[in-house]
Amino acid sequence: MKIAVNTRLLLKGKMEGIAVHAFNVLKLITVAHPEHQFLFLFDRPYNEEFIFSDNITPIVLMPQARHPILFYWWFELSVGRLLRQSKPDLFYSPDGFLSLSANTPSISVMHDINYEYYPDDLPKMALWYYKHYFPKFMAKASHILTVSEFSKQDIVKTYKIDPAKIDVVYNGADDAYRKLNEEEKTAVKQKYSNGKDYFVYVSALHPRKNVKRLLEAFDKMKESTGADIKLILVGPAYFKNSDMMNVYEQMKHKQDVIFTGRLEVNELCKVVGAAFAMAYISYFEGFGIPIIEAMRCEVPVITSNVTSMPEVAGDAALLIDPFSVDSMADGLTKLFKDNSLRQGLIEKASLRKNVFTWDRTANLTWTAIEKTLEQCR
Repeated sequence: MKIAVNTRLLLKGKMEGIAVHAFNVLKLITVAHPEHQFLFLFDRPYNEEFIFSDNITPIVLMPQARHPILFYWWFELSVGRLLRQSKPDLFYSPDGFLSLSANTPSISVMHDINYEYYPDDLPKMALWYYKHYFPKFMAKASHILTVSEFSKQDIVKTYKIDPAKIDVVYNGADDAYRKLNEEEKTAVKQKYSNGKDYFVYVSALHPRKNVKRLLEAFDKMKESTGADIKLILVGPAYFKNSDMMNVYEQMKHKQDVIFTGRLEVNELCKVVGAAFAMAYISYFEGFGIPIIEAMRCEVPVITSNVTSMPEVAGDAALLIDPFSVDSMADGLTKLFKDNSLRQGLIEKASLRKNVFTWDRTANLTWTAIEKTLEQCR
């Protein structure tokens, strides 16, 4: 069997949620199934670390697809031509994009449809592309995978997709995320926070991630409690950061906010593992991998009570209203003051984290691939 895969998001040192999902699933699947051939389709020169096994043939197709016009060119012309010529049995796309110009059976992984709810968070051209093409991709797909029951129901309701066409396959977390001992925690805090405890946020600094309100809430919590604690923000800058930076500049306690930029996994797992708590307070998520990463490190989590986050967190996180600075500040204060609350969340998370593993994600993905091929024969 020959499977073509959209691997354009596998970029060394630049992988976020969807790319992390793709990396872990593809690594496990390709190694586990040496009897099948995989065509990895990149849009630029690739790093050898992404060629996981001998049954992978890497192919670079131009142009680099990082703009709506280039999305169309890459998927409809370059990928479409490759699929027609190579005639793979299946096209698997972990970021949801498909080629409408090819008739290859396909699986689209749709993580969420946030663009339908928060259009102002995207550049206008990208928004137009998503709203125009993603409904077509989902209609064309032989099968759809998504990462939460929330996202499945959202897709079904918004696009009138048959629920039987969609499987929920949860994300996992890297084994590098683990509980740190006290000596390790001390070393990390000395390096990043001048030895102080800290809340940690991990994700792109994107409007949808709600960092502006987190900064406001942290400032309010510091002002009301006098807590000697810092806030570390881990992630790259993104589109429309001016509101966030305006809030930052006006903070009374901005000296206690630390921006690290993007960190590689071997460093990120230490920063998460040494944290006092994880603050993951986005107002829209299809899943929220950092929630599970913190749980694996036995770090308590405060997260939002909307979209997929309550589904992922279960009873193992403190839920707050992401649209209320007061609710968020209250949550930060509770975690800071109430050690029994923190310990209770850690204990619940020790069970909850076992629900989410990349092995399980890969196995369910492979089951969906086999089912789709059988149905398309």
